[in-house]
Amino acid sequence: MDKNSPENTYRQQVLQEQEEVARQLKKNSINAPQSLASGSNIRGITQTNKAIDYRITGFWFWRSVVVPPNVYVIHTRQGKSEPIHIGMGISFRFNPLSDAFLVIPSSVQTILINANCISIERQGVLVQAYLQWIIGDIKIAYWKLDFSDPGDPMGIVNLQLKEQAEAAIKDKVATMSIDEILSDKQPIIEELTRRLKAVAEGSREDSGTSGGLGLKIVTIQIKEAVVSSTRLWQNLQAPFRAERERLARLAELASHQAIAAQELENQITSQRSELNAQSELEQLRSEQDRRKYDREQSENQRRHSLEQEAARQKLIEENQTIQARNEAKLALVLQELELEKRKITAEIEQVEQQMQLDAVERQKELAKITAELEIKERYNLAEFTQKRRELVLAKQQQDIENDLSATYLQSELIAKLPEIAENLPTAQEQRTTIIATDGKEGGGMTQLLTFVASALSLTQNFLSQANSGNQSIEKVDE
Repeated sequence: MDKNSPENTYRQQVLQEQEEVARQLKKNSINAPQSLASGSNIRGITQTNKAIDYRITGFWFWRSVVVPPNVYVIHTRQGKSEPIHIGMGISFRFNPLSDAFLVIPSSVQTILINANCISIERQGVLVQAYLQWIIGDIKIAYWKLDFSDPGDPMGIVNLQLKEQAEAAIKDKVATMSIDEILSDKQPIIEELTRRLKAVAEGSREDSGTSGGLGLKIVTIQIKEAVVSSTRLWQNLQAPFRAERERLARLAELASHQAIAAQELENQITSQRSELNAQSELEQLRSEQDRRKYDREQSENQRRHSLEQEAARQKLIEENQTIQARNEAKLALVLQELELEKRKITAEIEQVEQQMQLDAVERQKELAKITAELEIKERYNLAEFTQKRRELVLAKQQQDIENDLSATYLQSELIAKLPEIAENLPTAQEQRTTIIATDGKEGGGMTQLLTFVASALSLTQNFLSQANSGNQSIEKVDE
C-alpha cells in the first residue's frame, strides 16, 4: 500500500475481526481434550481447565462421572450408534478405554454483538445488541454443533451465532437510513430474530431432526446504535438542539412578557392609587391656597400699585438717561463714519492715479513694441528686395548667355582654329592620305568640316543643358 494513500480503518477492522474469528474457530482443534480412555489411574481426578464443575471418581476401569444437575450429558460407547446416556444431570459409570462423553451447560447464553455497519447513505454505524439462547433439543444440538472445548464448550457456538447475527444486522442496516436506524430499531430486531430462529430452530415447514440446530432463541435486543462519525452525529443532533433552543427561548420570552405585563399592571394600579390620593391632597391644598391667595391678593394689589408707580418713575428716568447715552454714541458713530468716508475717498483717488499710470506705461510699451516690429519689417523688406534684385540680375545674365546663337559660336570657333592648330602636337613624319569622296579630291577639307561639326554638336548639347538649368532656377524663384 502506498504510504501517502489514506488508511482504510474500516477495512483493517474487518480483517482483524476475521482473523479473530478464524483463531477462535481453530482453538477447538488445539484445546480438544485427549481421549478419556488414556486417563490417569489416580482416584478422584478433577480437571482444572474445564468450564463445568464435574468430577471423575474411581480408578482404572471403575470410574464414574458425576455432573451437576443443571448440565446436559451425552455419554457414548464404542460400538453403539446411539448415546448410552443423554439428558440433564445424569451421572454414569465411565470406561476410559471405550467411552466418551460431553458435558454441556444448559443455562441461558448471552452474546454481546458490536456490528460495524454501513447505512444506505454510506455512513458508518455501530449497532450494539445482545442475543440470549439456550439448547432446545440436545439430541439435535450435540451432533450438529461443536461443544468439545472443555474450557469453553459454548465458545464456538457463541462465535458462530455472533457472526450470523452481525451479518443479519449489517444486511438490514444497509437498507435503512440513519434516521430510521436511530429512531426505530424494531425492524432490525425483527429481521435478526427471523433469520436466527430460522437457523437455530428451523422453519415451521421442517419436521423431524433435519430442521435447525436444536437451539432456541430466548431474546434479541438492540442496545444502542451509534454513528461512527463524530461530525455526522453532531450534524444529526443540530436540528433537535436548535429546535429545543428555539422553544426554550420562546418560553423564556413568553415568561418575560407575562412578567412584564403583570409588573406593568401592578405599576398602573399602584400609580392610580397614588394619583387618587395626590388628587385629594391637592384639592385640599388648593382650597387652602385659594383662601390664602384671596387674603394676599388684596395686599399684593396695593403693593403692586405702589411698585408700578415707582417703576414708571424709574423707567422715565432710565429712558432719559438711555436717550442721552444713545445720542452721544450716535454722534461718535457719525464722526467715525465721516473719517472712514474720507479715508475711502483718498484710497479711491490713489487707485485711480495708479490706474492712469499703469495705462500710460502700457501705451509706452505698446508703442515700443510697434516701433520694433516696423523696423524689423522694413529690414526684412529691404533684404527681400536685395535678394530679388540679385535674382533678376542673374536671370538677365543667363538670358544673355542663352541668346548666343549657334552661328556666333561657329564663327568664334573658326576664328580660333589657327590657335587650336598651333597647339596640336607636331607630326614626326608626313604622310599624304587622299580620301576620295564621290570620286573627287579634297578629302582633307571634308575631315576638317567633320571635326567642326562635332565641336558644334558638343556646344549645342552644352547650351541645351544650360537652358534646362536656367528654367529650373526661374521656377524656384517664382
